[in-house]
Amino acid sequence: MVNIDRKVALTGIFLKNDETISMLLTLMARVWILPSRRLISIIGTGKLGSAVALQVASRELGDLRLVDIIQGLPQGEALDLGQMAAEQGADVDIVGSNDYKDIAGSDLVVVVGGLGRKPGMTRLDLQEKNEDIIRGICDKIVEYAPKTLILMVTNPLDVMTYLAWKVTGFEPSRVFGQSGMLDTMRFKYFIAKALRVSTSSIQAVVIGEHGDSMVPLPRFSTVNGVPITELLSPAQVAEAIERTRKIAAEVIALKGATIYAPAHGITRMVESVIKDKKMVLCLTAHLNGEYGVKDIYLDVPAVLGARGVERVIELKLNDEERAAFLKSVEVVKTAVGHLKTVKVS
Repeated sequence: MVNIDRKVALTGIFLKNDETISMLLTLMARVWILPSRRLISIIGTGKLGSAVALQVASRELGDLRLVDIIQGLPQGEALDLGQMAAEQGADVDIVGSNDYKDIAGSDLVVVVGGLGRKPGMTRLDLQEKNEDIIRGICDKIVEYAPKTLILMVTNPLDVMTYLAWKVTGFEPSRVFGQSGMLDTMRFKYFIAKALRVSTSSIQAVVIGEHGDSMVPLPRFSTVNGVPITELLSPAQVAEAIERTRKIAAEVIALKGATIYAPAHGITRMVESVIKDKKMVLCLTAHLNGEYGVKDIYLDVPAVLGARGVERVIELKLNDEERAAFLKSVEVVKTAVGHLKTVKVS
């Protein structure tokens, strides 16, 4: 027990002078003014959503709300993850729910819900199926968490991020997607394999659509600052680019889904937001004149912090790179133009 004053009785506190009042207020402040944990909601708790929750909880990035339409699934995941966190000493509150009202107060909502790719499908094949799902999720976000940021994961990612922006009416900086994080780590992986060097020495850059028209940029991808174009032959560079574009389909054909790599990329983005780290990451961001393009979401390097996308980094592309990027822009614009439930500007 804290001895505030000799005149503090066991049956109550009797404030007799200014000094006692000051000491009491100081004590109360120590109890009340504690750093509050941030709230992260994950919509969709299948394999990928659960893998994200695992990493977020392990890194103690914030309290978690797991939401899914399948009865019992998010509740079970929350219990399982909560027991893991208890052993790790991670002080996070994890709640599973089938009710969107539990996302109220979220600082960040990660949208993983929707149908995933099956072997032989492209990301764009999912558009019609996932459009209605994402629209419904976004309506609930607006209703229960109108001040949140949105991190879109559902494919086709560029199109679904655009859809989320249109449906919610949020500022474009508050809606962004995970694409470039995954594409760059894949490009980095194949560069490291070709050069037989540590991946920690590699910085990779990929822009454009999160799909077959993506544009890996060898001139801007480096090993300790040296462009890979000076270290690999043109044939080796071309092979790394092609493998980067096709590897997702290969993994899906082998095991049914991509899980760990996207979960890691998502978690790094969550960390940059929650900790306001302002990392420069390749991600799906809204373009409003950058790269000569407007009213579209595409993968570009950007600064990500507590307010969302704070700034798009505009690279000086050469003619060949720009042509490839604009081709990717047209692919996404065509797909966005087929959306049924929003008016495209």
